[in-house]
Amino acid sequence: MTFLEVVPVRFVLMRPRNAENLGAAARALKNCGLSDWAWVTPEVEDLGPAHRLAVHAEDVLGGVKRPASLDAAVSDCVWVVGTSSRKVEGKRRLSPRAVGEELVARAKQGPVALVFGDERSGLTNAEVERCHDLSAVPTAPEQPSINLAQAVLLYAYEVRMAHLADTAPPPGPLPLAATDAELARVESTLEALLTTGGFLVDEQPGRTAVRDLVAPLRRSRLTRNEARLWLAALHTVRKHFPQEGGPPEDDT
Repeated sequence: MTFLEVVPVRFVLMRPRNAENLGAAARALKNCGLSDWAWVTPEVEDLGPAHRLAVHAEDVLGGVKRPASLDAAVSDCVWVVGTSSRKVEGKRRLSPRAVGEELVARAKQGPVALVFGDERSGLTNAEVERCHDLSAVPTAPEQPSINLAQAVLLYAYEVRMAHLADTAPPPGPLPLAATDAELARVESTLEALLTTGGFLVDEQPGRTAVRDLVAPLRRSRLTRNEARLWLAALHTVRKHFPQEGGPPEDDT
């Protein structure tokens, strides 16, 4: 089963003007496992440049739909999101990530669509009103506009990531975590070893140093096996010390 069969997400491009953008967009969609897209009244006559940029995505480029209007492009969709930075009362403004997640969730009820305006002026007021919600890429104010093909890639990527997260197998059982007593044995064995080895010479600072050394182990939430490996390693090092005055034997 292909990604497209699982997530019916349609990318609708209104009045695209640049053939290179169309080729790059086709490649971006295929990169993300998508191929359902439509051009509404495209203003491109020569598709030669599009074919040159649609590397290994000629099938996506050739399979594009060409409905006569936005209404025709999204008539079967249960949710339509327009890409626009405008603020419209009653319409949410979602981040690309939020859009990807909601597209995947709503697609379980039926086809969903993401609508892009043309390269010069974007969506018209009527097209914005036709959409249920809006989304914009949070670009820097110094360069707010984004290339059409890049926008398609960005949103397609978010859809794919949301789909992968939605279909990821449940995690397996977690390994047994080390108990506080086992971590304490690691700490006491390490302290005794460092004292015998001459690293710790002053008791109070020594205790602080050991706590600092063991703190990353506690933060990492060692498993029981990892704690036992630490103890085994410390005991192996201990064997190189004279028995008298060496670190105490651990009772595990």
